[in-house]
Amino acid sequence: MTDLFDTAPSHGDQPLAAALRPATLDDVIGQDHLVAPDSVLRRRIAARRLGSTVLYGPPGIGKTSIARAVGNMLGKDFCPLHATRAGVKEIRRIADEARIRPILIFVDEVHRFSATQADDLLSICEDGVADFMGATTQNPYHALPKALVSRSTILKLEPLTIEDMERVIDRGLGHLAAAGIDVRLSDTHKRMVAGRSGGDARRALMTLESLAVGHGEGRTVEITDEMLADAYQAAAVNHDRSGDQHYDVISAFVKSMRGSDPDATLYWLARLIHAGEDPRYIARRIMIHASEDVGLADNTALQTAVAAAQSVEMIGYPEAQIILSHAALHVARAPKSTSACRGISAAMAAVANEAPIDVPLHLRDAHYAGARDLGHVGYRLPHDDPRGWVEQDYAPGVEAGRFYQSDARTSPTFESRADAYWEAVSGRKPPRTF
Repeated sequence: MTDLFDTAPSHGDQPLAAALRPATLDDVIGQDHLVAPDSVLRRRIAARRLGSTVLYGPPGIGKTSIARAVGNMLGKDFCPLHATRAGVKEIRRIADEARIRPILIFVDEVHRFSATQADDLLSICEDGVADFMGATTQNPYHALPKALVSRSTILKLEPLTIEDMERVIDRGLGHLAAAGIDVRLSDTHKRMVAGRSGGDARRALMTLESLAVGHGEGRTVEITDEMLADAYQAAAVNHDRSGDQHYDVISAFVKSMRGSDPDATLYWLARLIHAGEDPRYIARRIMIHASEDVGLADNTALQTAVAAAQSVEMIGYPEAQIILSHAALHVARAPKSTSACRGISAAMAAVANEAPIDVPLHLRDAHYAGARDLGHVGYRLPHDDPRGWVEQDYAPGVEAGRFYQSDARTSPTFESRADAYWEAVSGRKPPRTF
């Protein structure tokens, strides 16, 4: 496969990213699963039956470029629309044009399409009048109208690798050199630009362009540490706080705490903080998992998480990052037990799906005149027994271990100490998952 921009034409003062768009799928770098010879996309192009296709992935990884390349390969005019500005009237006008000349309709941010817009577009595609490609940064199965999802081929794009990004930068350097701008970028600096771009080719080329231009004609531009530091002073990490990136990074953060990996926990936490995630939201997630994943193994984890949530209400960034780190590391380093989460889930399912259990007479309220006449008697107070426990039925028909099963392991956690205590008191082994 050739490089991403081998056959791309030069277009004067166009932005570097626009000037270097690939002309065909053979020129696309990365996305091998989409552009391989026997891929779904290739086969549809070969059969000239593209139909309705949605490209899904983060910004700057080639969705628009691939769509343009497909249009070139099909020999169709590329007709771009934006979902927020394209009304039904305009869609129908394009459909009329498509009956005269071959058109590939491309809709950016297709997740903003209304159901009415989507229905009109789909009718055009199903009639064979025009082909359609949409691009979205949001999960189409959540964000797109169901009719559009069910009638479209969904193709997911992945962020480019570091090696792919270096090839993008090399092609950009070649293009600048052809325009008379000689840029000297060391391998170390090139890898830094590739890595800091987060798999976003457009961002890498914009950074390269900002470093290269404005130094005067005929000068060799030597990229320095200071120039890179200035370029990245306010650079953001690729993290959409309302889209998949938000949920994916949060998921990685939570699973790293659950998996007891402190380094991964801190990395994903740093990603959230750097992206400007609300510290109160992060603290709430830590609180949830202090009970869900640590629970009875270490009751102080929830105390730490609650204290962190209260603290970040009073102390904003940057110091709040220390507090969040403290709480997240407590959850990550603590022994784990899911008995509280698992137990209440099982009990909720029983309450929702089974006939209710009558409250036993001896457990019913007896604090009013006439309660004894109703039979509300027989309750035995555990504190009256020297052991602080008496044999008594609290939920008729609910056998021990149906809802609560101890996750006590070999470590001396609260749960394991409680197991040992109650076994000594009652003479019964507590139900365990291990």
